[in-house]
Amino acid sequence: MRIGRFYHIGKVLLEHGLDELIPSRFRPWYMRFARRCLFWLPNKHKSESEGRRLRLALETLGPVYIKFGQMLSTRRDLLTHDIATELSMLQDSVPPFDSALAEKTIIEALAIPSLSVLFSDFESKPLASASIAQVHTATLKSDNKQVVVKVLRPGIKQTIEADVDLLESIAGVLQRWLPDGKRLRPIEVVREYKRTILDELDLLREAANGIQIKRAFEGSEALYVPHFYSDHCRKNVIVMERVFGIPVSDVDSLRAQNTNMKLLAERGVEVFFTQVFRDSFFHADMHPGNIFVSREHPENPLYIGIDYGIVGTLNKEDKRYLAENFIAFFNRDYRKVAELHADSGWVPADTNIADFEMAIRTVCEPIFQKPLEDISFGNVLLQLFNTARRFNMVVQPQLVLLQKTLLYVEGLGRQLYPQLDLWQTAKPFLENWMKEQVGPKAMFMKVKENLPFWTEKLPEMPDLLYDGMRQLKRIPIEQQKHHELQIEALKSTQKARFYSHLAAAFSVIAVLMYLFEKPAWWSISIGVIGTCCWLMSWRKLSK
Repeated sequence: MRIGRFYHIGKVLLEHGLDELIPSRFRPWYMRFARRCLFWLPNKHKSESEGRRLRLALETLGPVYIKFGQMLSTRRDLLTHDIATELSMLQDSVPPFDSALAEKTIIEALAIPSLSVLFSDFESKPLASASIAQVHTATLKSDNKQVVVKVLRPGIKQTIEADVDLLESIAGVLQRWLPDGKRLRPIEVVREYKRTILDELDLLREAANGIQIKRAFEGSEALYVPHFYSDHCRKNVIVMERVFGIPVSDVDSLRAQNTNMKLLAERGVEVFFTQVFRDSFFHADMHPGNIFVSREHPENPLYIGIDYGIVGTLNKEDKRYLAENFIAFFNRDYRKVAELHADSGWVPADTNIADFEMAIRTVCEPIFQKPLEDISFGNVLLQLFNTARRFNMVVQPQLVLLQKTLLYVEGLGRQLYPQLDLWQTAKPFLENWMKEQVGPKAMFMKVKENLPFWTEKLPEMPDLLYDGMRQLKRIPIEQQKHHELQIEALKSTQKARFYSHLAAAFSVIAVLMYLFEKPAWWSISIGVIGTCCWLMSWRKLSK
């Protein structure tokens, strides 16, 4: 199964001529020779542009690869215009599946005889189609509200599981044979990705995620989350409010209505850091196909977020370390950054902090106080990879989603407002967050949070205190007994060793007497004594 899928992937890549995207200097003679040997797999799309060939190949391979293309599409600073434009079509313009099958799926999932029972109007032609699902517009009969109905692609789970299992096999080979395999932890990364993408196939989970984020941003001027009709949500179908906005990637339309692009970019950073550090629950699939901007009040722009199938969470330890790292970066305290990495176990404990500090300074110092348009992200990324390899920095699988989302945010900021100073925008927010985590206010909030528990346990405190004091009083007695038992055990061990030595000596003497042809009763007597010594030794050890 895996071999067949692996062959299919290679076939698709070669038939779309993707081997030609590799620069000639990275294609040695034996690679070119191997390609010519595969003469039955010619490039069938020679007339197409490189970007279109790449997009068609990813669409053919399926959702796992389409997700990769979606992520790449946000990095126009790393791609040619042709490739970036074509990959952006993967965000919501993937070829749809049969509308009749979609309607049948909705009817079966919602257990209704026909669509007309629930909807006064249903558009068969999909509004958008993505890697996992497609959406249709409709009007609810009950309140005449316009909604969108999201339908999972049939058979998509089996395709994803097959591809992820193949990726896991490849990851195992890489982890075993690559010099950096153990540090990069590809198996753990793939398993984390598998968990994430399989969660996305449960649309009930997506609805719950969206409801939670909507509650967290209720009344916010930065982000609006559509309403989910939970009564009409199932594992493979969800119904949600239809929203009208401008795709965040349509910069020309945003500028045409005089949108405050600077404020829009800053609010993107604000939404990201709020979700990560305030809520510890963030939208982790923020590619442009899932983000819109409200047409109302362009001077005070409002983001509209959809598709909450992939979300990320952070525990308290990771969140605190990240916040402290960010603040240290913003303050150019590279020594603190190096120490935090060592304390958190992201680099080995024996790392030379001074050398690590200098390496971080070399990467970060040139990009501070610069707008996004003046930062070569590709160069920074390359330097970060080299630094990670040099200091044996271990990949943190639980942070991969966060890193991917940060790439999305930085890419969107670069498109919307290239003059944005990411550091100065984020620094005040993180500093305020840290003040809320430490100091009198944080202490008061923790006391307030735990007060109901303490109130419940307060009547038990006298009994607990009395029991604790009794246990403290018994500790010296227990320690004395334990000490005496240890002494007895030591004495028994010493006696056992003594008898074992005697037993060995008598055994040797008995054997020698037999060899030197002494009277037999001598050898037997000494052998019996030796056996008795062995028994005594065993008895002492078994006590």
